[in-house]
Amino acid sequence: MIENPSEPRLPPLANDRFLRACLRLPTDCTPVWLMRQAGRYLPEYRATRERAGSFMGLATNPAFATEVTLQPLDRYALDAAILFSDILTVPDAMGLGLSFTPGEGPRFARPLKDEADVARLAVPDMNKLRYVFDAVSSIRRALTQDGRGRVPLIGFSGSPWTLACYMVEGGGSDDYRLVKTMLYRRPELMHRILAVNADAVAAYLNAQIEAGAQAVMIFDSWGGVLADGAFQRFSLAYTERVLRQLKREHEGLCIPRLVFTKGGGPWLELVAASGCDVVGLDWTVDLGAARRRIGERVALQGNLDPMALFAEPEQVHAEVARVLQAFGAPSAGAGHVFNLGHGINQHTPPDNVAVLVDAVHELSRRSA
Repeated sequence: MIENPSEPRLPPLANDRFLRACLRLPTDCTPVWLMRQAGRYLPEYRATRERAGSFMGLATNPAFATEVTLQPLDRYALDAAILFSDILTVPDAMGLGLSFTPGEGPRFARPLKDEADVARLAVPDMNKLRYVFDAVSSIRRALTQDGRGRVPLIGFSGSPWTLACYMVEGGGSDDYRLVKTMLYRRPELMHRILAVNADAVAAYLNAQIEAGAQAVMIFDSWGGVLADGAFQRFSLAYTERVLRQLKREHEGLCIPRLVFTKGGGPWLELVAASGCDVVGLDWTVDLGAARRRIGERVALQGNLDPMALFAEPEQVHAEVARVLQAFGAPSAGAGHVFNLGHGINQHTPPDNVAVLVDAVHELSRRSA
């Protein structure tokens, strides 16, 4: 791309489509990356995890984290890398005792149960998360050749509300009974947790930026479980608190901020006005309608149903075409980053991911 002096400054990259789309700048075709693109659907990932001994052994070792972050880029023509880590690193650093049990997912040994637990909560020393920042720096070095990066690197965190769900429930939940009980019965305790979480997430993401992340994403995975009104007070308000503290530039280069709220379609306009650059959409939202609702305030990311990747290749190709058509023709001030509407399923056929990535580039270039 020829640099326009009036455009935000971007890092020197062989492929800067993702950053340009985030900032609603022209691209030669629609960029694509996938949530959980480094994961169990790839045999090479499973082999590396076996060598690491456990998920935490993988996530806390910068060399292993670098290796698995690059694996999908070596297979597919993806337009961005995303740090391999977990959204629960921050509460783990707060002393809640994170562990992963096969077949059960993450668990905290010391969840927040009462007022005393909440009173002890504090923004952790970021040195406890040094392994994450070392991984970011290691990945950036691995992506850089002749002074230019292959693709940009995305850093990320869970949202304050999503982290709070795990911190109070002690792990995943089907009904969010414990966290919602606290929200309604003791809202002052919930606000205390969320305020600490927001400041911790902001410090964490800024440290990722300083280590080399070229965009950052906030995953509000459980925002959609809240009632209208509660979402605004207990999720969105604290995501906005994070965004207000995030670096907009680092070393003179623009850092796009992305927000993804699963189930957030009812509040699209509010999320778009939160201060982010990109709003991620799950598969329940029509991209064209979303584009009409927000105009040119932010770029959109999404939103193929991950289960579409279990169809035959020609059907995957047709579903990609449907998503691109839903967004519509490119225009000045409108940006689209192709992605799934949630993380890729661990049983996804790897060959179908190649079909998806190639179809996004082929079909969007044809219509550009």
